[in-house]
Amino acid sequence: MKFLALVFTLLLFSCSMETKITTLDNSEISKTELTKKIELLIDNANVTGLAISIFNENKICYKKAFGYANLNKKTPLNTQNTFRMASFSKAVFAYLVCQLVDEGIIDLDIPLQTYLEKPLPEFQFNKKIKGFQDLKDDKRYEQITARMCLTHTTGFPNWRWMNKENDFFAEGKLRFLIEPNTRYIYSGEGINLLQFVIEQITNKNLEELAQERIFVPLKMNNTSYVWQDSFANNYCNGHTNSQEVIPNRMTKQANAAGSLLSTLDDYSKFIEEALKQSSKNSKITSLLFDKNIRIKSKTQFGYSSWQDTDENDAIDLSYALGWGLLKSPYGIGVFKEGHDNGFQHYSIIFPEKQLAIVLLSNSDNAESIFKELLEITIKDTYTPWKWERYIPYNLETEIKRSNDMPLYAIRQRHDRHYNRRRCRIRSGCDGNSSRFQTR
Repeated sequence: MKFLALVFTLLLFSCSMETKITTLDNSEISKTELTKKIELLIDNANVTGLAISIFNENKICYKKAFGYANLNKKTPLNTQNTFRMASFSKAVFAYLVCQLVDEGIIDLDIPLQTYLEKPLPEFQFNKKIKGFQDLKDDKRYEQITARMCLTHTTGFPNWRWMNKENDFFAEGKLRFLIEPNTRYIYSGEGINLLQFVIEQITNKNLEELAQERIFVPLKMNNTSYVWQDSFANNYCNGHTNSQEVIPNRMTKQANAAGSLLSTLDDYSKFIEEALKQSSKNSKITSLLFDKNIRIKSKTQFGYSSWQDTDENDAIDLSYALGWGLLKSPYGIGVFKEGHDNGFQHYSIIFPEKQLAIVLLSNSDNAESIFKELLEITIKDTYTPWKWERYIPYNLETEIKRSNDMPLYAIRQRHDRHYNRRRCRIRSGCDGNSSRFQTR
């Protein structure tokens, strides 16, 4: 009996000593409890795979992978699997640009044309979809600055083969939808323009710059803007809504807007560095996380992105440089999303709380659990999930727009157009996933 009592006491002691995760409101949740909740959530929503890291006091306090890297092969997902990072590419790129700004290599507010030896439209590219010749009769390109590119205020569409609602645009010409520097309109084209100019200024390509300035110093050994043969064995496939496996596409050219490949282990190093630099009030993160433009749009994409609302006034929804920005009772929140065919990601940093979370998924169903995931993991109820269109999988009441179209229907409509675009332009694909990536 004494022996059993001792065992019972030790078990109770070990349970009480389990490291817990501190949330935004300083409440705590045990790792065991959180793991059970996440497992139930991904199972209910048919999320194929999810990798998550949580930071307390600027350090990882929880890191775990759930589900599968490849459902057909029943390959378990782990934190060293290579993901297509989609628009997390922009977050890393923005950090790199701020380094260059701090060193005086580029100025955020000097027109990019100033740095070029000839007019932008005169530069020749192997493929028309990468050039700027469509702008030769529209001198507004001479106004565009690095700040406009990073704050998505160039006036360009997301991609030249999309119209203002992100539907397929058959003509595929690069053009201005509105005047530069007048409204937030998410644009991969603007990011790619800035990448081109920086490569001209430094005489180095993006992959070289990222490796020497970020990936090597942070020992992000499994991260690159271009496909590496070493990724093959650990690559995790994307999966559709019906959990069909999506074949891999080789990324042949570095693309600041969406070609990044990385792992949870590696990307967590980047987020940890951003947290630490912010705690030091470094010039880099002071630039990176500074408010630039207030966002009033109802959603980030689609028809309602052109409708203004006061729904996000409480969080002062804004954009910094390459990252979204919000206000909370716990200080600012700096966030970035990633969305590609079969991959859906989200991260948010709360610098004043020294707290952050990274969510990586290889499932088209993942965004349907992001709202609840953020609430149960770190008590984040401030992420603008309606604006992001993170419609919960179990939402019973339709969230209606002014024209009575439910947001989930908008998302489905967007996905149909997205897949149609993918089919129609596939023949011209250069192997770069960012050509299909939307955000």
